[in-house]
Amino acid sequence: MEEILKLWTRSVPYCEEGDGVQKEHFIASDDPVQRLTDVSVPEISAFPVCSWKKVPAVLVCPGGGYNFLAWNHEGRDICSLLNGMGFAAFLLKYRCPDRRVAAFADAARAMRLIRANAARWNVDPEKVGALGFSAGAHLCAMLAASKNEVPYPPEDPTDTLAFRPDFPLLIYPARLADDDLKLSEEFAITRNMPPTFLLQAENDGVRVENSLGWFLAMKRVGAPAEMHLYAEGGHGFGIIRSGAAIADWPQLAASWLRRITGMC
Repeated sequence: MEEILKLWTRSVPYCEEGDGVQKEHFIASDDPVQRLTDVSVPEISAFPVCSWKKVPAVLVCPGGGYNFLAWNHEGRDICSLLNGMGFAAFLLKYRCPDRRVAAFADAARAMRLIRANAARWNVDPEKVGALGFSAGAHLCAMLAASKNEVPYPPEDPTDTLAFRPDFPLLIYPARLADDDLKLSEEFAITRNMPPTFLLQAENDGVRVENSLGWFLAMKRVGAPAEMHLYAEGGHGFGIIRSGAAIADWPQLAASWLRRITGMC
């Protein structure tokens, strides 16, 4: 059963006029992608699983260029997929449009809330990952390797907990590296980085160099990373239900997740 939890109960960092007032809506479109925008009340939707033992959890961060959230095929559908694998899933509704710093604070707070409420959702607090698409993958990368270790002032004891994911999955990531594979200055890759999964299509208009640059930076410092590149697939494919080769990516991610979390 889905449970919705507001991220902030007291002061809201990086607050702007209108924050706290529910005004979000879906952008009208002829395609099946649900694009949620004007998010001013950040939340997580919890999708726990029934299990006799504690289970790993994954925070899901939809993409949308920090302008909207691809709510179904990079959000709710992914949570259903994770539940089917035996993982608790948490869908992040972060502030947008154009609220990158606020979105980072929202994501960090979400990771901490999952760990703080681990017993409530039967989650193993030492096995909490983050899976993101496009801008959402950039958000997961920020959680894993941002130079800014304090994204907002502490609000309560929850903010003493770590926000770094134990295993990030970066799916067609954006804003990580330039054409020369040099990482953005906002990141610091070190040897103690958590194991990372990367996946992208070579014909992605957002540039496959984002994945390549991240993978090479991890390799240089000896941090564990697994990367899968497809010749075709473009950008924003989410869960594809077709015969395309890249449609198999959820199986690759599932296999990696089971190995990393010891669920094999």
